[in-house]
Amino acid sequence: MHTHPVSTPIATAATRTRGQALFYWCCLLLLCSAYLQGGLQKAADFPAAVAEMRHFGLAPAGPIALLAIAGELCASLLILTGRLRWAGALYLALFTFAANFIANRFWELDGMARTMATNAFFEHLGLVGAFLIVAWLDRDARQARTRPSKNSTIVN
Repeated sequence: MHTHPVSTPIATAATRTRGQALFYWCCLLLLCSAYLQGGLQKAADFPAAVAEMRHFGLAPAGPIALLAIAGELCASLLILTGRLRWAGALYLALFTFAANFIANRFWELDGMARTMATNAFFEHLGLVGAFLIVAWLDRDARQARTRPSKNSTIVN
């Protein structure tokens, strides 16, 4: 007898080929790219990172900039290494959701600025959704490793 697990359209970590695993990791890298770039850019020019926090009315700006840098980089690394991927994905989902309401307040703007901020706001909601999917898939993969699947089909 041979069992074939029924899973989501994306193969689980246990059933992925090397090519699928590399493709999945590249997709995760693309998803994290803005946070890696943002964290590295803030770290390379910390005074500009502090100025950015002040621009958005966040205080104390220095510690918040440090937290943003650490959060963006560490959460991205958790996702890319697969260690506590769910935690990194949830962190970036929450970070993006909160930052979106700080940086993209389209309801306060008019004209082209409103249009651009509206587009950015909803694009960031899409990122939140993508990170929630990553957390969900990681949770499912962890559960599949720790107990037999209820949704298994036996094929002779």
